[in-house]
Amino acid sequence: MIKVFIVDDSALVRQVLTACLANHPSIEVIGQAADPIFALEKMHKRWPDVLVLDVEMPRMDGITFLRKIMAEHPTPAIICSTLTEAGAAITLDALAAGAVGVFTKAKVGLKESLQQLSGELIKQIEIAARSHPHAMPARSGAAPPARETPRTTETSSAPILISTTDRVVALGTSTGGTQALEVVLRQLPVDCPGIVIVQHMPEKFTAAFAQRLNQVCAIEVREARHMDRVRSGLALVAPGGRHMQLKRSGAQYFVEVLDGPPVNRHKPSVDVLFRSVAKHAGQNALGVIMTGMGDDGARGLLAMREAGSRTVAQDEASCVVFGMPKEALRMNAAQTCESLNNLPKLIVQYARC
Repeated sequence: MIKVFIVDDSALVRQVLTACLANHPSIEVIGQAADPIFALEKMHKRWPDVLVLDVEMPRMDGITFLRKIMAEHPTPAIICSTLTEAGAAITLDALAAGAVGVFTKAKVGLKESLQQLSGELIKQIEIAARSHPHAMPARSGAAPPARETPRTTETSSAPILISTTDRVVALGTSTGGTQALEVVLRQLPVDCPGIVIVQHMPEKFTAAFAQRLNQVCAIEVREARHMDRVRSGLALVAPGGRHMQLKRSGAQYFVEVLDGPPVNRHKPSVDVLFRSVAKHAGQNALGVIMTGMGDDGARGLLAMREAGSRTVAQDEASCVVFGMPKEALRMNAAQTCESLNNLPKLIVQYARC
């Protein structure tokens, strides 16, 4: 049985979520609370396998509570949130603090919405129960060093010729990736190769996610736009709800952002990105498949290896969910298996070899 504890200041939400989960044969709601302080008192008596957690609550906000839990007793948590412009940043803070999933609450028709989405919540709880969240490393108080490479804008007319533009690093990740990507990108210097990223994330979240990373990294990080140039010191994050592909024009790489059906149930899909990198970059690329549920990206990483790319899988010990990397290793798509803490060094070494 998966033991679930619900923390939400809305009595209606607690009631409806409990009722939605009550008849599931492998889920047991062991408790609920209106705020984190009361929740902790109950949880110490019987610790849950999964937390379903609101963000804005009395006495202690959900993010502070999650950080406390992750520091003292890392526990898989699913954030209940509304997908609004203002709420996205708060939810991203929660994901960065260690949450492994996001569940959307409607602003109106709450009861009906939660009942209709109960299947999605159950799926997320099952995924969360198989995850192994880690506390984020303590952040340095120092600001990131100034960026040395100029930024491009949509109005830029002259191309920026940088010696490292013939190298591309492709990163693919899902559950646990918001934390993992921050660990990697924060440690990269401004002269690192151009980076293209697929992180499984809902539409409207990726722009705020990229902005958040941009604030804490020395390199520039932003949501990709159609025909963006891939260049040194820049990481492009595929927009939620769109696929991203790498293309090449002469000696320069750029990305296409396009619509299309989900691949491996995802849009953006890691496989779509990795296969395009295999086709257009080949031996000039490094592919890294990171923490995540399922097998998206494994076949694409194999295509990269067959095209001459260097390929790496994140190791099990540092993954929140060892699904995507495990499948890549099973297919012999990854040449090596590395810990999360070794990935920044590996990327830097790749740029210099």
